[in-house]
Amino acid sequence: MTYQSTLDQFATLIGSKDSSWQEISPEYAARMALQNRFQTGLDIARYTAGIMRRDMADYDADSSQYTQSLGCWHGFIGQQKMIAIKKHFGNTHKKYLYLSGWMIAALRSEFGPLPDQSMHEKTAVPMLIEELYTFLRQADARELGGLFRQLDAAKAAGDTAKAAELQQQIDNHQTHIVPIIADIDAGFGNEEATYLLAKKMIEAGACCIQIENQVSDEKQCGHQDGKVTVPHADFLAKIRAVRYAFLELGVPDGVIVARTDSLGAGLTKQIAVTKEPGDLGDLYNSFLDGDYVQSADDIANGDVVVKANGKLLKPKRLASGLFQFRPGSGEDRVVLDCITSLQHGADLLWIETEKPHVGQIAAMVNRIREVVPNAKLVYNNSPSFNWTLNFRQQVFDGWQQEGKDVSAYDRVKLMSAEYDSTELAIEADRRIQTFQADGAREAGIFHHLITLPTYHTAALSTDNLAKEYFGEAGMLGYVEGVQRKEIRQGIACVKHQNMAGSDMGDDHKEYFSGDAALKASGKDNTMNQF
Repeated sequence: MTYQSTLDQFATLIGSKDSSWQEISPEYAARMALQNRFQTGLDIARYTAGIMRRDMADYDADSSQYTQSLGCWHGFIGQQKMIAIKKHFGNTHKKYLYLSGWMIAALRSEFGPLPDQSMHEKTAVPMLIEELYTFLRQADARELGGLFRQLDAAKAAGDTAKAAELQQQIDNHQTHIVPIIADIDAGFGNEEATYLLAKKMIEAGACCIQIENQVSDEKQCGHQDGKVTVPHADFLAKIRAVRYAFLELGVPDGVIVARTDSLGAGLTKQIAVTKEPGDLGDLYNSFLDGDYVQSADDIANGDVVVKANGKLLKPKRLASGLFQFRPGSGEDRVVLDCITSLQHGADLLWIETEKPHVGQIAAMVNRIREVVPNAKLVYNNSPSFNWTLNFRQQVFDGWQQEGKDVSAYDRVKLMSAEYDSTELAIEADRRIQTFQADGAREAGIFHHLITLPTYHTAALSTDNLAKEYFGEAGMLGYVEGVQRKEIRQGIACVKHQNMAGSDMGDDHKEYFSGDAALKASGKDNTMNQF
């Protein structure tokens, strides 16, 4: 809808009413409608699902067309991220938001900070989705409100060319609304619990839900020890539950990301049900660690025995009751997990790895693509990796294999700042810089995200401000370290009253009260200093 067509629509509607509507302005009504393009979370989910599907097709045609996101733990953080993207790049093309279960646990639970073990309230997940989209919709309203005020000024000045230019900007306004990839952990319960939570997430606006194959009541962060996976049948039931939720709510293009933690998960809580050799249950059980038994004498009281690989196997069972997988079987289990998930309804994969290594990721993806040629990943560029040390060691190892002299470097101490200006460190930084493009091209990574970057940036910026403000710099610590940079970098938030909605509130007061409106943005508003 264009500005003029929306105005005409409201003029017709208001003109059809009796005199009690005479003080309702078609232009004001049109502006408010354009500032609130998305009426519900489902409108957002349908719109953003279409974006993701088109982006996936673009990537299939050209692997350089990968997508990216940053994890955001508050609506304001997500809003400022998208405002910054529009400012620096002109549009939000292929830029998403990520909703991290880790950050919800650490920052948004009523219990206080929690580890990433699905102990936080499940309702916190859809609540954050709704909050993020509330702030993004406000960013739309704020930006359009500024254009409307400029339009009024141009018309008042009789500048028809400027007014036409502004009206074109309004008609071609790009929304701040982008897809969210939302973390549902392991589903917070059984498949019915997964379905109910998925519905709430979709209703809040989520077009993409990421679910992992861990046991929901034993769930661990992907970068912690003690991870326990479930048999494929259990996981696939939850994938179907999410799909049914999308279909029920009228979002057929909804995207499901199936995450496997099998690379680092050496445990299972269950022995899978199997009906015949070679079925999924049998394949899952074939990875169990244990001893083959020849007779009943090999079985102690309480031991469990399964038939696997055509033989009787006594799986190794821990004191916790959990069973172990064979050491070194992780990559094979990942490949099976991924193929199985894609063949049973998942759209994208997530392989949780212990290091950022394009070769390692590519080796698994290439095996998966032998069965599912268009398999592609969402990949966690995790802050849990020591990127500097990992890549310096990758360069060190590569050079050593090539026969290059690396005697000037201590592999264990490569994190040291003394190496920062060396040839090795420069090459490592180059590889970090191109990691996303390299991973997209060589390892099937469609979407690169950082799970909890804004957790770290909040801590870092607060540390820097506290050090200066409470130290000798005093107020200069804030002025030099924050405000002066905001002004010179054109950070819109320097006008914090405007960002919080003060000017929009003034617009509405004028709409509602006319000349009697008491506005906050007059000449005595200190924001006029900026």
